[in-house]
Amino acid sequence: MTYLRLIWAIARKDMMIELRTYERLAAMSAFAVLVGILFNYAIDTSLVRPREIASGLIWMTIIFGGMLGMGRTFQLEEKDGTIEGILQSPIPLDAIYLGKVIANFVLLTVITGIIFIVFGGFFNLQFADNIIALVGIVSFGILAFVAINTLFSAMASRSTMGESLLPVLVFPLVVPIVIYGSTATSRLFAGRPFDEVTGNIRMLAAIAILFLVAGAWLFSFVIEE
Repeated sequence: MTYLRLIWAIARKDMMIELRTYERLAAMSAFAVLVGILFNYAIDTSLVRPREIASGLIWMTIIFGGMLGMGRTFQLEEKDGTIEGILQSPIPLDAIYLGKVIANFVLLTVITGIIFIVFGGFFNLQFADNIIALVGIVSFGILAFVAINTLFSAMASRSTMGESLLPVLVFPLVVPIVIYGSTATSRLFAGRPFDEVTGNIRMLAAIAILFLVAGAWLFSFVIEE
C-alpha cells in the first residue's frame, strides 16, 4: 500500500467510526449551538454592535469546541489497547499522524460550518460577498489548530494527566491563529477589500505548514514515549 493510501486509510477509519457513533460530532455541535445562544442573550445590542465582536467570538468557539473533541483523538486506541499494535506495525508513524489530522480537519470543518450558521443567524452577519476569502482564512486556521492539537493529543493520551494537560499545551500556541484569523474575519465582516486580509492568509498558511511539518516529525517521539 502506498504512503498516500495509508494516510487515507487511517483518516477513513476515524471518520467511519465517528459516523457510526456521532460521539464527538454531537458534543461539539451542541457546544457550538449553546455558546451561540448564550452570547446572543449575554450581549447588550444597544451598547455593542454584534458584528464588531462576532469574529472573536466565532474563533474562540472554534478553539474551545475543537478542544472538546480533538482531545479524544487517540482515546479509542488507548481504550482498546490497539496503540501498541499500531506502534509495532510497519505503518510509518508520520502517516498515522497525517491521517489523524485529515480526519480531525474534516470533523472541525463541519463544526465550524455549524458555528458560522449559528452566529450568522443570531448576529445577522453578511459574509456571502467574501465567501472565498473567508473559506481560505478558516481552512488554514483550522488546519494549523488541528495539526498542533493532534500532536499534543497523542502526548496527552500517553500521560497520566490525560485531557487535562491538553489546554495547557495547546492554548499558548494557538494565540497567533486566533489573532490572524479573527482580525481577517472581522475585516471581511466589515466589508473591507480582499487586499487587506492577504497578509493574514499568508501568515495562517505559513503557521499551518510549520505545525504540520513539525507535528509529523515530532509525532514518533511523542507517541513512543
